Amino acid sequence: MKRFIVLIGLVMAMGMLVTACQPKGPETIKIGLNAELTGGVPVVGASCKNGAELAVEEVNNAGGLEVGGKKYKIELLIEDNEDKAESAAAAAQKLNAAGVLLMIGPNASRNAIPAAEVAEANKMPMISPWSTNPKTTIDAATGQPKKYVMRACFIDDFQGVVAAKFAINELGAKKPAVLYDVASEYNKGIAEIFKRTMEENGIPVVAFETYTTGDKDFSAQLTKIIQAGADVLFLPNYYTEVPLQVQQAHKLGFKGVIFGSDSWGAAELIDLCGAACEGYFFTTHYATDIATPKAQAFIKAYEAKYGKTPDDVAALTYDAFGLAFQAIQAAGKIDREAVNQALHNISRYEGVTGVMQFKGTGDPIKSAVVLQIKGGKFVYYTTAQP
Repeated sequence: MKRFIVLIGLVMAMGMLVTACQPKGPETIKIGLNAELTGGVPVVGASCKNGAELAVEEVNNAGGLEVGGKKYKIELLIEDNEDKAESAAAAAQKLNAAGVLLMIGPNASRNAIPAAEVAEANKMPMISPWSTNPKTTIDAATGQPKKYVMRACFIDDFQGVVAAKFAINELGAKKPAVLYDVASEYNKGIAEIFKRTMEENGIPVVAFETYTTGDKDFSAQLTKIIQAGADVLFLPNYYTEVPLQVQQAHKLGFKGVIFGSDSWGAAELIDLCGAACEGYFFTTHYATDIATPKAQAFIKAYEAKYGKTPDDVAALTYDAFGLAFQAIQAAGKIDREAVNQALHNISRYEGVTGVMQFKGTGDPIKSAVVLQIKGGKFVYYTTAQP
């Protein structure tokens, strides 16, 4: 009897040992954030971080994300890409090494494109909230869509056309001009699409001027634009650069309308530009004053947490996390390949920035809005459908 009891004890001990040696599944879901927290566009990084933390907080406060019958808390790993291409790639490598299930960001196309190469090479799903340059989701070698990279925003092929049509139909442009950063993929790409669209509509661009990131004096280019008789000026440049460009244009005597793209969307533009930008327009991703009930709930929660209205980067980041959460649940397991397949199986997603439709690529088909700067605020002006 004593030997029997000892034998039973040994069997139980061995069973416990085997159980202890079995690999445990993850207790949390790691999601990486690759954002421009420092560098040239820190407001972009701050908004991205805010949108991410709000999305994660809401899920965790509800008990976690239910996947395959089990609830998991979301663990957010944040890396600063310093608004540099090489740092964005390094941040992506670091997040991959940390074992994140997927990566959100970067935002600026000049950072998203190199980070996307890292994501693709490591089969790490990536969703860029704000990168509109087509190269982010296209394989440079094959010209085919990348298999692991998506975005939550429209692309510049659409935005450039929207800007050109707005200049023709709303601003009555006859002699448009463009000033853009030739060293930045985003600025260069959208400027070229705008120019091509104008010319396809029989309207020549009378001045197509460039500068390089970090320049502060645009007087030579603006003088050429004015001498060419430009009646509208398109500035597809970042919110940190536009105020100087607008102010210098006014000082040199430019009398036409100035307008821009979604890179104007940070509220800091108004602080930096002041009355000089009053009445001007820009294309972007959503408008708070025509928000849907889902968007209104997001805006309310964001304002309660951060004490300010969310800009387009915050909203797009929140949507990127929404896409990620939906895909993880649809995958039913914590596995990159399964999640990536689930992401690419999403055909329609209703986000706070509008309805996204995916048709075989990582680029959503969605509408754009045009906002006007009025009374120190961004005010809805019109919608452009895809």
